[in-house]
Amino acid sequence: MAKKNIPRHMHLFNLLAWFTGVVVSLAVGFGLINGTLILPPWLWGTTYVGFMITQFVGWVVVVSTLVSVVLAILNK
Repeated sequence: MAKKNIPRHMHLFNLLAWFTGVVVSLAVGFGLINGTLILPPWLWGTTYVGFMITQFVGWVVVVSTLVSVVLAILNK
């Protein structure tokens, strides 16, 4: 597959979009872990089980984001 000639400024926009996605993912993940973001009450968000599910999902988001960052850096 031939490489496309992408203008230089598009590389900067792609990097900025990728970096923004990483920062937002980490913010959401840590918000879930710390309890800032919780599940709604109808999904047991105010119970112990809901809190544990929220923390687990937060860790999944943080770990998967960090793995994707490492893979993206190794791919370049």
